[in-house]
Parts: sequence; structure tokens; C-alpha cells
Amino acid sequence: MSTHIGAGPGDIAPLVLMPGDPLRATWIAETFLDDARRYTEVRGMYGYTGTWHGQRVSVQGSGMGQPSLAIYANELFSEYDVQSIIRVGSCGALTEKLAVRDIVIASGACTDSSMNRITFGGLDYAPVADFGLLHAAYRAASGRDGVHVGLIYSSDSFYPSRPELSARMVEYGVLAVEMEASALYTLAAKFDRRALAICTVSDHVVTGEETTSQEREQTFGAMVELALEAGLAQS
Repeated sequence: MSTHIGAGPGDIAPLVLMPGDPLRATWIAETFLDDARRYTEVRGMYGYTGTWHGQRVSVQGSGMGQPSLAIYANELFSEYDVQSIIRVGSCGALTEKLAVRDIVIASGACTDSSMNRITFGGLDYAPVADFGLLHAAYRAASGRDGVHVGLIYSSDSFYPSRPELSARMVEYGVLAVEMEASALYTLAAKFDRRALAICTVSDHVVTGEETTSQEREQTFGAMVELALEAGLAQS
């Protein structure tokens, strides 16, 4: 039984969907999973296991930011033998190539975080998605409008002191900003597991358009369907 999850042996499925918002975890469990049972509510970070098309799936909130996600990803990989984690979160569009409610399947994650610099002694490790999950998500998205594959930027600051720096990221092909994927991809590599981030554009840094908190919690179902199809195709 881990410190921050506290679930028992066998409570968590090999595939975990991971939203940042624990209330989105509840919504996903209630909306998409059959026979969902809550296995944790430690610190209000809800986790559930149920079935989707007859296959076991778990959904676990991670909180905001890479340090918080790293706690849950570490425990899921090391103590519950989870094989795949797919982040299902929100992101901010950095380019007019994207619109609000578009979906970004993140092939890799740039970051301003010091977590990997500390781990790798100042070297710049390049965290990337598992190719099998990435390919499965790309195939599942075939024929859907508004789905993009590319780089995202995992920022440590929701309110950055130097927002102009993101413009340089865009010049090098970065599509959107969020706060968790880089740590997830790095930990999956450490534990030799699979990880992918699929994010819905909740707000647009360029145009100023945004969704409400309730919309972010309860209406981003398309990315959840992609995550379930991709994750179970690789299980």
C-alpha cells in the first residue's frame, strides 16, 4: 500500500488514465467505465477502477504540475505494476494552427523544469511518448477533425514571469503548453513502461479564447475515447 495512493494489491489496472483534476477522474469513471469502484481518496486525489468494453481500466487524478504528477506516476509504476499511463489533460494553444477544443497528441515534451536537469547532471534529456501508444492514438484519431500530433511544452509556471519565451518554442514547432507530460515521459522511461499525453485545448494563448472550469472538468470526452482506444490496443 503506497503512501499517497493507498490502494490494495490488484486494485489498479495495468492501464491508467491520468487527468490532473481529481473531479475529472470522477467524471471519466462515471461517464465511461462500467462498475467503477473508487480505490482511493487520499488527499482528495480520487482514483477508480472499472471496465471499458469488458477490459479493466483505472483513472487516477495527479494534481497540477510535474512534482505532483511524479508522486503518483512513481507509485503507480513501482508499487502497482502499472504498464501504461495516458495523461488526459488540458493545454493552452500557443499557435493559431490550433483552436479551442482541438486535441494534441504529444510526441514529445519540452520543459523549463529543473527536475530532469538535476537527474541528468545538467544534460538535456529529451522525454518522448511511447511509440506504440502514440501510433495507436494516431490511428484511433483517423478521420477526426482538430487532432494534432507534435511537441508540447511542460511549464512549471501557470503564470510565467517571462511569457515571451514561449514564442521561441513556437518557432521550433511546439504546439501547446501544459504542466505534466515531461515528468510522465521521463518516469515511464525510467521504469521501462509506456506513457502518452493527450490534451484538449482549453484556452488559447494567442486569441484569448477559453473554456470554463466546468467545461474543462466534464466535456472533454473525445480525448478520453482516444486514450481508451489507444491504451487498450497496446495492453
